[in-house]
Amino acid sequence: MSKPGERKIQILQTLASMLENPQAEKITTAALAARVEVSEAALYRHFASKAQMYEGLIEFIEQTLFSLINRISGEGGPGLGQVQAMAQLLLGFAEKNRGMTRVLTGEVLVNENERLQARVNQMLERVEASLKQALRIAASQGETAPGLDPAMAANLVLCWVQGRWQQFVKSGFGKPPLAQWESQWPLLARGLSA
Repeated sequence: MSKPGERKIQILQTLASMLENPQAEKITTAALAARVEVSEAALYRHFASKAQMYEGLIEFIEQTLFSLINRISGEGGPGLGQVQAMAQLLLGFAEKNRGMTRVLTGEVLVNENERLQARVNQMLERVEASLKQALRIAASQGETAPGLDPAMAANLVLCWVQGRWQQFVKSGFGKPPLAQWESQWPLLARGLSA
C-alpha cells in the first residue's frame, strides 16, 4: 500500500512524462489513468479536475525555479552574474524538463482552464521581477550601460529565454535551449554592459 501523497506524485510525474511527447494528442484523464494503471475515479480522488493536475505541475515549476533563483539572489555577487545565472537556470530547467517546458510555453494549456495560463503568466512576471532586481544591482555596481532601463532589459532577457523555450518545443525538442548559450549570452551581455 502506498503512503498518502505518493500516488499524487506518481500521477504528476506520469502527466509530465506524457507531455514529453511532442506529437502527443491532447492528454485525457482516461489516457492518464491507463498510464498510471488506475481508474479515472482514482485520479479524481487525488485531483478534483485535470486543471488541478496542471496546477500541481505549475506549483512544482514555481517551487523549483524560485528556490534556485532565490539562492542566486541570496549569494549576492555581481548583478550581471546573477542575470546570467538566472537565464542559464531557466534554459537548463527547460532542457531537463521537456514536458514542463510545454507548460511554460502554454502549448498544452490552450484548451484548458484559462486560470492555468494566468498562473504561468504570473510566475513569469515574478521571474522578470527577479531579473529586474539583479539588473538594478548591476546598475548600482556600474556594470550596465549608462541609462539602461532595468525593466526593459529584464523583459529583453525573459523574451530571449521564452524564445529559446519556444524553439525547443516547436522543434520537437530537437533544438536544446542551451545549445547556443556560449555564443548567444556574450552577445546579450554586451548589449547590457557598460
